[in-house]
Amino acid sequence: MEITGKIVLALPATEGVSRTGNRWKKQEFVLETQEQYPKKVCFGLFGSDRIDQAAIREGEVITAFIDIESREFNGKWYTNVNAWKVERAASGGAPTGFGGAVASPAGAYSSNYVAEPSNMPEYPPPTLEDDIPF
Repeated sequence: MEITGKIVLALPATEGVSRTGNRWKKQEFVLETQEQYPKKVCFGLFGSDRIDQAAIREGEVITAFIDIESREFNGKWYTNVNAWKVERAASGGAPTGFGGAVASPAGAYSSNYVAEPSNMPEYPPPTLEDDIPF
């Protein structure tokens, strides 16, 4: 799954040592979607290398590729939202990130493309008879 939005909060990183003696690091971020009714989603990045590579800052607009997992413990259910890849728009508009950046294919359409009026079809104005509800 993927979710796009603006980072509204970067929580402090949490570090520890596993039972086997391995060091671990996790940082959580709150992302607000940019929809008509925005939603906030807290997701985590696990591993100091991923946290450093992503270098997420508050105010950035990113796309997070996430996995959602729930587990039961003592009769209660807990849900984790973990990112495995993060992309942000670079100055040239190409996505960048970690976990395998996706390059745009040659000749791909730009989001800044505006059709010239001569290329746009002319449609007659809608009438009540042509009003389709879907």
